[in-house]
Amino acid sequence: MARRGNSVVGIDLGKHVFKGVILQRKSDERFVLTNYASREVPEEMTTPEELAQQLKLLFKDLGGSAKACAIAVSDPASLLRIIEQPNTPIDLLRNALRLNGLAVLNQECKDFVLDCAPVSAEATNGHKANGSAATSGENPGQNGAAKTKYLVGGMLRPTVKQISDACSKTRVAADILQLAPVCSFNAFEFAYPDIFAKDAFLLLDMGHLQSTVLIGSKKELVLVRSIDYGGKALTQALTADGALDANAARIMMQQGDAGMAEICRSSLNRLATEVRNSIGFFEGQHEQNIQRIFVSGGLARTETILQTLSDELGLPCEIWDPLETCEVALPAAKRQALPNEFVSLNVACGAAFEYLRN
Repeated sequence: MARRGNSVVGIDLGKHVFKGVILQRKSDERFVLTNYASREVPEEMTTPEELAQQLKLLFKDLGGSAKACAIAVSDPASLLRIIEQPNTPIDLLRNALRLNGLAVLNQECKDFVLDCAPVSAEATNGHKANGSAATSGENPGQNGAAKTKYLVGGMLRPTVKQISDACSKTRVAADILQLAPVCSFNAFEFAYPDIFAKDAFLLLDMGHLQSTVLIGSKKELVLVRSIDYGGKALTQALTADGALDANAARIMMQQGDAGMAEICRSSLNRLATEVRNSIGFFEGQHEQNIQRIFVSGGLARTETILQTLSDELGLPCEIWDPLETCEVALPAAKRQALPNEFVSLNVACGAAFEYLRN
C-alpha cells in the first residue's frame, strides 16, 4: 500500500451546503488548517456532471495543493446501525451483510454498498479493520460466547456511483468515502480526547434535511439515530412556507423578535422531544448521565436556537470546535471568519482526520 500524503482535502457533501477543509500533518500530534470553504448547492443533483461542477467550484474556493481527498456524505437514505454479533473477522461479517443482510440487520441490503467495524475506538481507528474483532466492547451471549458491537454503514449504490463518476470528472480521486455521522464522531474524538475517553457525551448535528444524535461513552459509540428534522423544516416554519423572506426571518429571530422566538420554540419542540427520548434510552441502559449537549451544523450559529434547545432539554447546549487541537494558518480574512464557520466544519474535518491518522 502506498504511503499516504501529509495533506488532504476533507469534503462534506451536505444536502444544502458543501463544506471543505485542507489539513496538513506536521507530525503525529500536530495538524494545521490551511484553508476552508463552503458554498450552497442545489438540493437535488441527479447527474454526475452536476455534482462534478459543484465540486470543481468548491475546489477552486479551497485552492491549495493537497492531492488526497476524503469525502463524507450526508444522505437521509443511508444506513447506519449498531449491531451485536459473535466475534467475527471483519471480512467475513462484511460478506455476511452483503449476502444475507435480512438475517443480520432485519433489512435487505442488496442496494447498498456496505462496510462495518467494531465500535470501540481502538478498532474503528483502523488498527484492526481487517482482522478479528477487538476485545473491548464485548458482551457475553446467552451461551457464554462473547459478542461484539459493530457499526454497520451503507450508501445506496447509485449514490456511490454518482460520487465516483463526479470525482473522475474533477480528476480528484476519493481516497476515503464515509458517512457524515461517523466523521462527526471521529472529529469529536480528535478535538476533545479527554471527554471522549472519560465521559458520556451527546453530539447533535443539525443538518438541512435531518439531524443526527450520536451518544458515546468512554471511547465507544453507544447510540446513533437520525431525526427527520433539520434547517429546511425550521426555515419553512419561520417563513410560513415562503410567505416571508428567509433572510428577513433569520434577522428577526437574531434580533429577539418575540413572535419569531415562539415559532422557533414550537418548531424545535419536535427535535427536542426526540433528543430527550434518546437521552432517556441511554441513561436507562447505562449508569451514566448526559451532562451537556454538543451541537454542530449551520443552525447552531444562532444563539436563539441553542438557548431554546437548552430550555427545552434542561441541559446546556453548546457548540463545539472540531479544530480545537489544530493549528490555524489562514489568510487574515479567513481567520477572522472562522469563529462563525467552524460549527459547520465538523464532518469535513472528521473525514480529513481519518485520512491523516491512518
